[in-house]
Amino acid sequence: MYFDEPSSRRFPKVPLDRRAYAFLIDFVSVWLISSIASGAWFIQLLVFMISWFLLRVVVVEKNKGQSLGRWALDMKVIDGRFKRIPGIVELAKREGIVGLGAAIAMIGLNINFKNVLSMLLLVSPLLVDCGVAVGDEEFNQAFHDQIAGTVIIQTKRGFSLDLRLRRIWWEVRGKLRK
Repeated sequence: MYFDEPSSRRFPKVPLDRRAYAFLIDFVSVWLISSIASGAWFIQLLVFMISWFLLRVVVVEKNKGQSLGRWALDMKVIDGRFKRIPGIVELAKREGIVGLGAAIAMIGLNINFKNVLSMLLLVSPLLVDCGVAVGDEEFNQAFHDQIAGTVIIQTKRGFSLDLRLRRIWWEVRGKLRK
């Protein structure tokens, strides 16, 4: 999506691997919550969608554009046109698309390797949705970002998990060389 204002190019871009890690943190958190719900797959799917909505819409709206994963990796979602935290409607539209893909992927991953073809087919909508960001060199917007008009940007507010892990890795590596 191309924005009307030229100032939109000043957004600090987030590398795709960091976005993927933040999504993975959110996905695994919601997947663990939904896996507690035993019973039919429909119940687990319902718990997944409710938890996804709470984590990725309600928490983001209340937490200055950050979900758990985005907070851990210092990024937030903003509305590309108005340069502010998106409203509940924009977030619901955005997360409805990616949440549906994530829920289908969860079903596929629950199948695991019992039926590899079904697992790959069920994970592919999420991969296509997020894979669109690879082709968008200007804004790194995935399909759900383009539909909702949102952009993921870097921020100084967060836990900096990736930087802390990198520092620990270099300390451990340095001690192993001695």
